[in-house]
Amino acid sequence: MRIYIIQHKNRCKRLNCKNLLYVTKELQQCTEIMASANLLRFVDFGRKIICVGRNYSEHAVELGNAIPEKPLLFLKPTSAYIEEGSPIKIPVGCSSLHHEIELGVVIKTKCTKIKPEDVMSHVGGYCLALDMTARDFQDEAKKKGHPWTLAKGFDTSCPVSPFIPREKIMDPHNVEIWCSVNGVAKQRGLTKDMIFNVPTLLSYISTYFTLEPGDVVLTGTPSGVGPIKVGDVIECGITNVLTMKFMIEK
Repeated sequence: MRIYIIQHKNRCKRLNCKNLLYVTKELQQCTEIMASANLLRFVDFGRKIICVGRNYSEHAVELGNAIPEKPLLFLKPTSAYIEEGSPIKIPVGCSSLHHEIELGVVIKTKCTKIKPEDVMSHVGGYCLALDMTARDFQDEAKKKGHPWTLAKGFDTSCPVSPFIPREKIMDPHNVEIWCSVNGVAKQRGLTKDMIFNVPTLLSYISTYFTLEPGDVVLTGTPSGVGPIKVGDVIECGITNVLTMKFMIEK
């Protein structure tokens, strides 16, 4: 493609502005195609995972938390990613590890302080993710007013699906996500029930954090979260889109 572009640039010296604009548009389209292709491996180069807590009212209530008036944010390091075929490992000292199924939004282009109406132009696609949570660590941290870092960011705390192109999910607010443990249904929710929708979330987040290609925003979990133990098998999915499965190890 480089040779192709250079050849066209040389030709443009002899062409009028209309031809130059055509080549510029063509180059932009090629760049967008390459960016979308690169997102297939967002786990390899994305720089951050931004998570939204209590974004489904029933989940907030089931844990005895107030429904938030603005998005509640926390971070996971990208070292938390695992893909299907790798096990979820219970962190040292944890006695209550919980599953939380979530729709993830994969960022396509660098953006900051974006308006809600402009958000979707920066979305490259989606993923399904588990926000594995050391609930005992989190409960202790909340009582002391401490950060949730250990509870949310330990190794293997973010099992994730392959990249899902935007055309596979035409409306991120019309998606059913579900999770089962050892074949028993535990979570099933509709993204239309999110308190803060995707444009609202990304606009709010980008006010404080610059979003970059490959970054992932986890949009919250529906009710039904619960504990898992060594030997359990978690299966989860987006209805009519994909499924994934992970085993639990110590």
